[in-house]
Amino acid sequence: MIKPFSTTGIGSLPHLRAEDACRLVLETFDIPFWPQLPQISFREFMIPQYSEGMPFLKIDTGKQMVCIERNSSDELERFYEGWKDDSRVAISEDYAKGLHTFMGMIGDKRFEFLKGHVTGPLTFTLGLKDEDGKPIYFDEELREISLMLLKAKTRWQIDVLSAYASKVIVFIDEPILSALGTSAYLGVSEEESIRLIGEVAEVIHSSGGIAGIHCCGNANWPLVIRCGADIINFDAYDYVDTIALYPDEFKDFLSRGGLLAWGIVPTSDAITFETPDSVIGRFRDGIRKLSGNMSEELLLARILVTPSCGTGSRTVEETLKVFQILMRLKEAFA
Repeated sequence: MIKPFSTTGIGSLPHLRAEDACRLVLETFDIPFWPQLPQISFREFMIPQYSEGMPFLKIDTGKQMVCIERNSSDELERFYEGWKDDSRVAISEDYAKGLHTFMGMIGDKRFEFLKGHVTGPLTFTLGLKDEDGKPIYFDEELREISLMLLKAKTRWQIDVLSAYASKVIVFIDEPILSALGTSAYLGVSEEESIRLIGEVAEVIHSSGGIAGIHCCGNANWPLVIRCGADIINFDAYDYVDTIALYPDEFKDFLSRGGLLAWGIVPTSDAITFETPDSVIGRFRDGIRKLSGNMSEELLLARILVTPSCGTGSRTVEETLKVFQILMRLKEAFA
């Protein structure tokens, strides 16, 4: 049972030493998470990090470029030949220094909950492009291979983190959800979006994990709910009004045991002027807005608190401020 106002974080940190990032996470959060470290390597950006193992992958860390270039090799055949329905695919240390350091630093300790994350299949396939600059989402075969690979990396991640925790939470990171419906993505259907994300959520469940979805912008929230996650993480600093548009859907989600993870501490430039008191006040305002059509008791019982997004693009000092404000918020309510 996740306690109300438990704290966790979103993927990225700005540190140049994995040990420093992992130590901070392990000392700060109720639910520690392994950190993505994009300042260390381009491979730790959210698309490259999960691209390892894709057929026809071309990655240039110097130019910070990753794409798919089909050729006449037998990469597809080799990919399919080694595949099983429950395949596991590791994320190597070259692509996730934070994950491997995190596990090494935990050692023989054991947690009730640990959190991992996987780049969502929509964000991955709409962000990874072919040699013509077209998102591989629109190539049905590459879209399915991407889904297979992401599910296999999710299974592996739950397997390895389960050695250190009674329960593993995996957030499906889908920032692209805030752009669906715009002219650039008119070819992306709601039903296919739900299928792709839902299949990853189901793999998390079948592997014994707890599934979350993270979207750090506005989104079609009824669509997100239909994807089958247990936790919905939203930017509560800027977008609480968008949640208020769907009181019946969220009331049902919470009543069925779902959790809302409030990303209430900003990771935008707003962090430069916010204080613990101002963020606590903003959180109270958000609860008031939602409790007009939902039970405040239910909202406060089914809640986690997080930063609004990762802090990989902030400074280490700003990251510390984000985390300190989050801790003060928890102290004020838990």
